[in-house]
Formats: sequence, C-alpha cells, structure tokens
Amino acid sequence: MAGHSKWSNIKHKKERTDAQKGKIFTKLGREIAVAVKAGGPDPNTNSRLKDAIAKAKANNMPNDNIMRSIKKASGDLTSDNFEEIVYEGYGPGGVAVIVETLTDNRNRTAGDIRHLFDKFGGNLGTTGCVSFMFDKRGQIIIEKTESVDEDNLMMTALEAGALDIVGEEEFFEIITEPQDFSKVAEALENEGYKFEAAEVAMIPQSTTALTDEDMISNMEKLIERLEDHDDVQNIYHNWEQE
Repeated sequence: MAGHSKWSNIKHKKERTDAQKGKIFTKLGREIAVAVKAGGPDPNTNSRLKDAIAKAKANNMPNDNIMRSIKKASGDLTSDNFEEIVYEGYGPGGVAVIVETLTDNRNRTAGDIRHLFDKFGGNLGTTGCVSFMFDKRGQIIIEKTESVDEDNLMMTALEAGALDIVGEEEFFEIITEPQDFSKVAEALENEGYKFEAAEVAMIPQSTTALTDEDMISNMEKLIERLEDHDDVQNIYHNWEQE
C-alpha cells in the first residue's frame, strides 16, 4: 500500500463515530472470544489471544471490554460457535481482495459477500486465487511525532525480533514474522509507544492502481460495504490509493 493512503486510511478509521466504534468493538470482542475458545483465556499461553488483544488495544478498545470478552468466552464455551471463512476475489480493475469472516451461517455470509463483489464490479474467486500475492506479517504503525525517538524505536523493535522498520512521511511501519508480532508489540508498548494500528495482516507484495473514476468509486464502496458487514472481520487488498 502507498504510504500516504495507508496513513489516510488509519486516520479515517480512528475518526469514526461512536456507533461505528461500537460495531468495531463488537467485532474485536468476537475475535477475542474465538481466540479464547481455541486456546484458552491466558494470553501468555495463547498467542492468538495475545495478538487479538494487541489489535484491540490499537483500536482503542477499553481494557474493561477486553477483559469482559475474555471472561464471557471462558465461562460460556457453548454459545456463539462462529466459523472462520476466508473469501478471495477481485475488485474493479483486477484489484486483489481477501475478506476474513467469522459467521454462524455460512450460506448467508457467502451470499452476502458474493452479492457485494458483483454489485461493485468485482467477482468472487476460489480459495487461493489471490492469497499468493500477499505475505502474512505482523504490522505495527506508529505516528511520527516529536516524542518518538527513531533510533530507540528501531533498536527496540529489531532487538525484539522485527524484520523491518520503514519510515514514511507521517508514520513508522514495523514489520514482523507472525509468530514474533506479540513479542515486538509488547517490547514497544513497554517503551511507551502508542500504536495507530497493530495486527497480523496480509500485506500485498505489489499494488494495483486504478485510474478510472467509476472503478475508484466502486472500489471505495466495495470496501466500505464489506467493512459494514457484521460477519466481516478483516479486509485486505492491493489497491494503491492516491
């Protein structure tokens, strides 16, 4: 993703209304609950839960909400049995799109996702049709401010096991192997760094630019409508926004 567009995206997400934040917290809570049911309520022994908590904190989810989600999932292992399904396809102009969902009704979700791709000039593909164009990596975004010491940031991240640190105009991007994400995030958090985003994500190996105004509009609408869908947890794409 282009540096400027990525930062614009992050700032846009941070400035959502309270109602939208509530929806995001619900999705994050679901992610935490699924992690608890998969590996237990202790983040020290459940790396997936540790990653989910780091992501929740980066999205400003209150600690009380996080603990409540963990306790609820720990005490009620029978309800809300969500299935993880990943959809892959192409948006307008051949933009590669990956949609990660948690659903209790796969037929409903598949129909809804297919409809959105069709409606906005894309098409849903088969498993593996675009995922080979992405790398699974831990990704931490930190805003460039006067209080951020670049040398200390780089030293802390690299010593904790980061693969790379990229300095863009407005932010630093720290990349890790998926298994090292929590360790690097924890080391940076202990140094007092505040994350604008932190998650294990699918990062595109290359990007696709769109020049047609209709395609750009449809791509924006596709992402927006997918983000609003209750079953959609994460969306990754290789669109290089200007």
